[in-house]
Parts: sequence; structure tokens; C-alpha cells
Amino acid sequence: MALEHAILVSLAEQAATGYDLARRFDASIGFFWRASHQQIYKTLARMEAGGWVSATIEPREGTADKKTYAITMAGREELTRFTAEPSPREALRSDFAVKLRGLADVAAIVEDTRRRRSDHVERLDRYEASAKRHYPDPATLAEHERGAYLALRGGILAERMGIAWCDEILDQLEPRNER
Repeated sequence: MALEHAILVSLAEQAATGYDLARRFDASIGFFWRASHQQIYKTLARMEAGGWVSATIEPREGTADKKTYAITMAGREELTRFTAEPSPREALRSDFAVKLRGLADVAAIVEDTRRRRSDHVERLDRYEASAKRHYPDPATLAEHERGAYLALRGGILAERMGIAWCDEILDQLEPRNER
């Protein structure tokens, strides 16, 4: 997937400034696709030149003009094409798994596992709070809400799996009296 497609998904939900898109990436899309603010702005310029997005400019006194981007018909067609394309299986690249496989310093792996577990718990809490706030009754979701809900569910399940894996590692490596 290209950054362009992540931006198209966001703009299909709602028009936004580059700043707004960067905030969305920081708050939600960024859990699945990372991009710096600079990358987002550069990509928006390329997408505008390619006709996938259009921009409206709102002049402002004493500061830079406000540029709001919206997806175009060509952008929607690209998003449809991208969605129809089979997704390749994502390759798992994990420094942690390589360290775990080597198991050169058990104490360091245990400490790293505890930190990772804590990160998984924190993210799971955020995901579950978001699900409760935005999707209190999944059975009543509108058509346009289902994709975001299902992506969030994938995140919830991934974090639960991460916690379970960390627990299994700790069960194997950590003496019982230290837990």
C-alpha cells in the first residue's frame, strides 16, 4: 500500500487540511500506516497534481492560507481499484523476534517483554475505549462505519494476541517467584 491510498481512505471519510490529515494519522490511521507530517504534505501535492485530490484555498490574514483537500472522482476510482486488488500478506519483520530467537541475554529479553506487554495493554485500552465510544452497538453500524469498525477490531485482536504472546514468553523465561 502506498501512503496515497491511506490518504484517500481518510479523505473519503471527510475533506481535510494537511494538518488535519497528520492529526488523523497520529490518532488512528497511524496505528496501521505510519507517515510523517512532511511525507503527508509532499504526497498531497503529488496527488493533487495527479488529479486524485482537489484543494480549496481559504485566504487568512497574517498567516498561511488554509488549504483543504477533498477526494476527486479519479481518487475514488483509484481507491476502488486499490480495494479490489488482492492484498499481499504482510511480511513479519521483528527485531524483537530475532532477539528472542537468539536469546543471548535472558534478563534483557524478559525486561523487553515486560515493556512490550505494557505497550500492548496501553494500546488495547485505547482501542477498546474507542470501540466503546464510537461503536457501542456494532449490530447497528451504518454501511460507511463498518470498515473502520472492522479495522479497529483487527487492532484489538492483534493487541490481545501480543499480550498473550508476552505472557507465554514470560511464563517460559521468568522464574515463578519473580512474577
